[in-house]
Amino acid sequence: MPQETAVYTHGHHESVLRSHTWRTAANSAAYLVGSLKPHMTVLDIGCGPGTITADLAALVPDGRVTGVDRAPGILDRARATAAERGLENFEFAVADVHELDYPDDSFCVVHAHQVLQHVGDPVRALREMRRVCKPGGIVAVRDADYEAMTWHPRSPVMDEWLDLYRQVARANGGEPDAGRRLKSWALEVGFTDVTATADTWCYSSHVERAWWSGLWADRTVDSSYAERAVEGGHTDAERLRAIAAAWREWGAREDAWFAVLHGEVLCRK
Repeated sequence: MPQETAVYTHGHHESVLRSHTWRTAANSAAYLVGSLKPHMTVLDIGCGPGTITADLAALVPDGRVTGVDRAPGILDRARATAAERGLENFEFAVADVHELDYPDDSFCVVHAHQVLQHVGDPVRALREMRRVCKPGGIVAVRDADYEAMTWHPRSPVMDEWLDLYRQVARANGGEPDAGRRLKSWALEVGFTDVTATADTWCYSSHVERAWWSGLWADRTVDSSYAERAVEGGHTDAERLRAIAAAWREWGAREDAWFAVLHGEVLCRK
């Protein structure tokens, strides 16, 4: 039976959740929001701590949202997020996107944010998403593209960070530059009505720079990504500390600016 073969690069360290809990439908799924109707049923794959899931549930008050994730522990956080919002039209479950435990044609919308870059077989995952989507429904996918990330001022150590991250992610079985590939994967699955777009996160203000550089500095030395970078022989702890310091130095600069490019596809079944 198809199963996940990739290792999730980031894990769920606090520095990772700092980023994940910042995400909302407005800043991470705007390309989908205009297509939602109050009655729709939505499957949110890789829901993590559930902040986007809760927003989706609020946008379909007469429908229902199901959030799924491979990591059982994070689902308690997701349930709490939805409950704190006073929402009742949601449920959460453990699932592998390569083999979803739902019948064909189950959901009006199947959504995945920052998921396909971390899975072993993104085409198989998209095929499963298409299978459980109702005829006339939407499969919506958004992923970052690491090679396309850009920032100022440049520094050799932060260039090293990007090269290292892409090495570790690929060694774990993922594709860090997934954003540019989403349209191609959707066509390979058999979608014929695909709207492909792009959007960005941009960090420039003092608060934004401090937040973004701080979470990456912490993630570089303390998260599962750091462990896998060292254990996989890609780098050592000393170099990780140097990269973390470079992140903090960059974040302290008044002229610092960072942009994260995302690919997006809305696929109608």
